Amino acid sequence: MIETEPSGADTLVVGRPIRKVLGWGVIAAITAAALARASTSEALRLLGLPDPGPLTIYGLPAVMAFGEVAAVMTVGSLLLAAVLVPPQASGVLDVDGYLALRTASVAAAIWAVCAALLVPLTLSDSSGQPLSVVFADPGLFARAISDIDVTTAWAWTAGLTLVLAIACRLTLRYSWTPLLLAFALFSLLPRALSGHSSSGGSHDIATNSLVLHILAASIWMGGIAALVLHARRKGSYLDFAARRFSAVALMAFVVIAISGVVNAAVRVPLTAVWSSTYGVLILAKVAALVLTGLAGWRQRTIAIAELTKDPSDGRTFIRLAGVESVVLAVTVGIAVALGRTPPPAPTERQDPSRVEEVLGYALDGVPTAGRLLVDWRFDLIFGTLAVVLAACYVVGVFRLRQQGVQWSTFRSVSWALGCLVLLVATSSGVGRYAPAVMSMHMAATSAVAVLAPLCLVLGAPFTLFRLSVRRSSGDAPGLREWAQSVYRGSWFRFMSQPYVIAVIFAGALPLLYLGGMYSSVAGSHVPHLVINGTLLICGFMFFWVMVGVDPLPRRASLAVRMALLLVAFLAYGGLAAALITTDTVIADQYFASLQRGWLDDLSRDQRFGAGLIIAIGAMPLAIATGFLTACCSPRCHRAAHE
Repeated sequence: MIETEPSGADTLVVGRPIRKVLGWGVIAAITAAALARASTSEALRLLGLPDPGPLTIYGLPAVMAFGEVAAVMTVGSLLLAAVLVPPQASGVLDVDGYLALRTASVAAAIWAVCAALLVPLTLSDSSGQPLSVVFADPGLFARAISDIDVTTAWAWTAGLTLVLAIACRLTLRYSWTPLLLAFALFSLLPRALSGHSSSGGSHDIATNSLVLHILAASIWMGGIAALVLHARRKGSYLDFAARRFSAVALMAFVVIAISGVVNAAVRVPLTAVWSSTYGVLILAKVAALVLTGLAGWRQRTIAIAELTKDPSDGRTFIRLAGVESVVLAVTVGIAVALGRTPPPAPTERQDPSRVEEVLGYALDGVPTAGRLLVDWRFDLIFGTLAVVLAACYVVGVFRLRQQGVQWSTFRSVSWALGCLVLLVATSSGVGRYAPAVMSMHMAATSAVAVLAPLCLVLGAPFTLFRLSVRRSSGDAPGLREWAQSVYRGSWFRFMSQPYVIAVIFAGALPLLYLGGMYSSVAGSHVPHLVINGTLLICGFMFFWVMVGVDPLPRRASLAVRMALLLVAFLAYGGLAAALITTDTVIADQYFASLQRGWLDDLSRDQRFGAGLIIAIGAMPLAIATGFLTACCSPRCHRAAHE
């Protein structure tokens, strides 16, 4: 089939839908600007900065709110194209998916423009100087962008979303939509650096909860807005899309509620909720979210029921979803004002240690065995991921047993161990000490990159998924079809090439420690999250290709996999040897700046960490080699698939 753009699509996209997006953006911008004076004046007073002028005071929150509406509209449109409406049988986007991608492209372009405008506006706000002064010296302006975390975050956002806008405009095949959705969600992460959650006490918990809050809110708000546009242009499968999104929205709402409570508890004492501007804005945001939650409940009980009876009658759904989207636009404006309002100062002021200033929490002393076992600090990102992965696996095994199918105990135990390793590496005392002690960081990183992925792969999760998840009952793709689309995508085939993933896996930790990457980001929480996530995915892909029993587009020969496992083993051994013999201490200035008062011999601690890399990282590679020799012959693979 020739891949051509549906006729008349441009008129539909550039017309009424975009006007609707602009309308929501204006509502959010007016709300944020109206609340700007109260929040900004308090921030200027606490920071001792001069007034940057009305253009910055009112323009910055207005542009930020407008950009966030465009951001959630981008995510929602991609969610519609990837999850809620079907493609053509050929794999090319149908008209509904194509229109959603075009809307996402325009919204992403608006998002990029707003992010670019926020760079000078943020510099003006941070310096207390009007925009005319900020632009007076272009050289100083360019240097200042990289000196301030918030402006750097907006610059990154502008670049990422510009790429996203171009990619959405050029995409015609459905198989790329999941990747675009993931990229859009990733583009939201720099936003976590631009609020109060990235600084102050417990900023690790605050930042993690903000990341979850932003991602869930974008899916919820964006999905509602995308469905409103889909209904107004009389798109197909509205009843199916509304029912499916209802389940997604419910999960997103739960995440929003929990993450919001955690973030607020970290930032505001309960006694200051009614007596501070920050607390009042939190209450206003809670009230707005409750209203939208009630509107969503009425959609589930009334609008979706009417759509089920008559899929062509979307009037009730449009009316309820339209009201919900307007309230959500107001909520975005309140959230922007909240992000610009400093939280109330603690009533009992204590001078924090240098470790507490950098990490956001205190360490009681040297990492003894007792502290590593008992002194936990739950990681909201990877700790939650470990719990969710374990729960999903249990559900899958339970479904198989209901069907009378027995599942391997070895695979279940292996998966449980992988989840446990991930939980311990990120949330136990090991994870707590990892940002401040090099040996603990090496232990946690090796566990996340090597040990946990091997255990997870031996659990054969995709075979369990294939057996326990049914095909979608409608024409729109479900979880099974979405996974198949990702599996058949060209980018997945490239990443599953044994030589490609082996090079990435073998070079990841050497690049991190010997390539200077860790030295440049040590002490920064968000890069730490990105590094852990990347290592976990790369490790999983590597062991899947080498020893996994789950099917792949193309399985390398046993000799090739044995050779690549040997290369990876030697790479890890070489990394440990280099760390033991080198006179250079990695990130020595950072660790010295912590002023811990214990483990002052940084070189010795680094050598101990190198030994942990051998014990935790290289040993699983040796186990994988033995497992490959014993269990992964072609005959064994045929038996596993039968």
